[in-house]
Amino acid sequence: MKTIIKRDELLKALQNVIGAVERRQTLPILGNILFRASEGVLSLTATDLEIEIVCIVVSEEIQDFQTTIPARKIFDICKALSDGSDIKLTVEEYKVIIVSGRSQFTLATLPAKDFPGLDDIDAQQEFSIPQNALKSLIDKTSFAMAQQDVRYYLNGLLVELSKGLIKLVATDGHRLALSEYEVDIDLDIDKKIIIPRKGVMELARFLDSTETPVKLTLSQNHIKIETDKLSFISKLIDGKFPDYNRVIPVDGNKLMMVNRELLKKALTRISILSNEKYRGIRLTLTAGNLAIQANNPDQEEAEEELSVNYDETEIEIGFNVTYIIDILNVLTSENVQIRLKDSNSSCIVSDVTDTSSLYVVMPMRL
Repeated sequence: MKTIIKRDELLKALQNVIGAVERRQTLPILGNILFRASEGVLSLTATDLEIEIVCIVVSEEIQDFQTTIPARKIFDICKALSDGSDIKLTVEEYKVIIVSGRSQFTLATLPAKDFPGLDDIDAQQEFSIPQNALKSLIDKTSFAMAQQDVRYYLNGLLVELSKGLIKLVATDGHRLALSEYEVDIDLDIDKKIIIPRKGVMELARFLDSTETPVKLTLSQNHIKIETDKLSFISKLIDGKFPDYNRVIPVDGNKLMMVNRELLKKALTRISILSNEKYRGIRLTLTAGNLAIQANNPDQEEAEEELSVNYDETEIEIGFNVTYIIDILNVLTSENVQIRLKDSNSSCIVSDVTDTSSLYVVMPMRL
């Protein structure tokens, strides 16, 4: 079976699905991508049995076939071919021949019938949300997920659905990120699910900044997200996310407002001489002034002062500077506000103008 397809379109599809390919390859076929062509539509499917991504390419010169092709090899071949070129795929029983211009490659294949897939979703809730809104929610929260915490439910992103509202929450036990968006969804009872870290990172990678709606389908154990040319399915983490409302301080009575970009640049400079392991800095707030200090085991020090909007009593508090910079990187308004209580209590960081997101950071002892 011969199929001719544009290199650029095939490469884009491969880029979308390659992240789902099993890296450790417990099953050899999980290192392959399932190619399935029917009625002028070519679908590419990759899975690691935790997530599954399907991307489609439309062409008038696609003949019906199905096979599985080594993912990394065909991706590297497509990447190395010339922009704008055509690719001809010829599928034989145990191999595929790839021809583009005067280049030819022959790859071994595995039978499509042996390719495993995730179970069909038994839809319990369905709703749509603009693609850019979902991407923004993920971008504003996912950085606070844990990476390899023994509390496995922290290695993912909480999606909380209630009537007319979707809320995403992430925490690694030292910081918390929360962002919400009003959406047209009618639920009898609130629903909470946890998407695993790998699924979240893949989602963030292929969502774009357009207002094109994406469809979300939820089942007991899976979430499915669909665009016009892409389908993403992820298993959910079976666990109970901690009650995040308990760690959001409500009694912070000291409010500081400061230019976001100025604060980020000052923290970046000071962090150069912070302890490389603990990344601690000291903030000293007095009326109208913020002093930032850092030192390290080599007896090196850095200090900088900023003019801020603050008229409360003096307070001195330590933080992991990376946590604060991560927050400032995802906020968008000109000014940010930091609400504090005392040197031993968590602070809340948020935009001055946007109340849909907030961030909690625990203090450090220095």
